[in-house]
Amino acid sequence: MSQTVTDLEVHDIRFPTSEQLDGSDAMNPDPDYSAAYVVLRTGHAGSGAEGHGFCFTIGRGNEVMAAAIEALRPYVVGRPAPRTAADLGELYRELTHDSQLRWLGPEKGVMHMAVGAVVNAAWDLAAAGAGKPVWQFLAGMTPEELVSLVDFRYLSDALTPEDALAILRAAEPGRAERTELLLAQGYPAYTTSPGWLGYEDDKLVRLSKEAVADGFGQIKLKVGADLGDDVRRMSLAREAVGPDIRIAVDANQRWDVADAVEWMNALAPFDPHWIEEPTSPDDVLGHAAVRAGQPVKVATGEHVANRVVFKQLLQAGAVDFVQIDAARVAGVNENLAILLLAAKYGVPVCPHAGGVGLCELVQHLSMFDYVAVSGTWEDRVIEYVDHLHEHFATPTVIENGRYMAPLAPGFSARMLPESMAEHRYPEGPVWQARRTTEENAR
Repeated sequence: MSQTVTDLEVHDIRFPTSEQLDGSDAMNPDPDYSAAYVVLRTGHAGSGAEGHGFCFTIGRGNEVMAAAIEALRPYVVGRPAPRTAADLGELYRELTHDSQLRWLGPEKGVMHMAVGAVVNAAWDLAAAGAGKPVWQFLAGMTPEELVSLVDFRYLSDALTPEDALAILRAAEPGRAERTELLLAQGYPAYTTSPGWLGYEDDKLVRLSKEAVADGFGQIKLKVGADLGDDVRRMSLAREAVGPDIRIAVDANQRWDVADAVEWMNALAPFDPHWIEEPTSPDDVLGHAAVRAGQPVKVATGEHVANRVVFKQLLQAGAVDFVQIDAARVAGVNENLAILLLAAKYGVPVCPHAGGVGLCELVQHLSMFDYVAVSGTWEDRVIEYVDHLHEHFATPTVIENGRYMAPLAPGFSARMLPESMAEHRYPEGPVWQARRTTEENAR
């Protein structure tokens, strides 16, 4: 018997990570990692199937995201719970093609991210109903079903449905073998945990050494506030990890193009693996100029608004690494389009993660890419940040610097009820206690 979506719940969940400067970078010095969290229900609370998803934010503004998700209620409540590729493709198109919603973007910003939260919750619901994790649910679809999920409007000058079918059919024969290898070995990861900009030098060195001991072959440092500080920190990190461990750097959009070129030429002697977000995520030609003006490879994507900008970055030869984000664009469907674009242009995908719940989500997309799209994990890694995983029912598992493939049905997005209650803003006990402390300090 088919189920019906009976309710859409929205929760404003925030974690006070700014207290320890976790997540701090040159553009975001005091982030409180947060989730505008959505639950799709097919019965009363405590009964029936559920689908979970969220938008990631860094605190203030989370209430705007929550309101945008709430505005999507009429599109979801009362419709049959999605089960198939056809269902999920139809929902994605309805949410992204509505003319009045598109006027707020189109296909970018708060409304587009809200669509992504709902679409991802629908994938969680459908995959859980099929008894599979999302990566296997996707990898079990035919090439034709996968192509039906993608909106090729604005992409056909770079990627046609025929192109996509050819990519997927070429990868089809090795799916079973790659699945076995993935289950046995896991997927390569790198860690940003040592490199937050607010950390003292001794903490940077200690955490860098610990990352290598834990099996990571790559770490990442935040840069961009002060060149002298960055030279010192890169020198310390390189000394701590040795010459064979990759060190990526991330400017979080801090620089103009000329500043990025000057800065990276100064850091080049320390052999950075890539410079991430060297300038505005909308500046396609700026990224191309940075790539041409200094010797370090360029990565971007966590703030890229949609598949069209990714298309242009690839067409312009502006990036060496594509960094998808599971909660920035309109969910699984749009990320599938981006994975196919990257495969067409032969550019590795190294997702952005960290945050709250982003590691849990994006592992599924990279694993699906390995099994059914690109067919390789060469020069590919998923970002990992070691905090807030304990708040999820099926947290990521890292062994020897690799993501172990999740086996639980769904999208790994389900947050523990007690964590939600503790961190609900503004009434949760964590935030009431923080408010009391701030009032007493005045």
